[in-house]
Amino acid sequence: MSGKIGYHRVYDEAASDGARVLVDRVWPRGLRKEDAHLDEWLRDVAPSTELRRWYGHEPERFAEFRRRYLAELREPDRQQAARHLLEIARERDLTLLTATRDVDHSQAAVLSEWLRKRGRPGEDAPQ
Repeated sequence: MSGKIGYHRVYDEAASDGARVLVDRVWPRGLRKEDAHLDEWLRDVAPSTELRRWYGHEPERFAEFRRRYLAELREPDRQQAARHLLEIARERDLTLLTATRDVDHSQAAVLSEWLRKRGRPGEDAPQ
């Protein structure tokens, strides 16, 4: 993989982040689409509505959220979206964006780590 994979808040100032992809299921509050500076919005890779609501961004639930979200990433629609993200990362840097305040306890953090592991030589890409 030639590009780096990272994550940031979508509200933060856009820097030289490479491809900027929003990985939230719902559009961020108070953000106009023209102000988001996105390359794309990939809802299919986001956690399910049920999982997102259960988690509620409560840090004490993060380990279980991570486990459940990684299980969801094995679903066919999310696998296809993950392959798309890996293709982007092979070409250039990739920044996963989320509206979550605590980005280190977000799906963007989990997804970033998961993609980096799958992008290493010798690792299996998403099926």
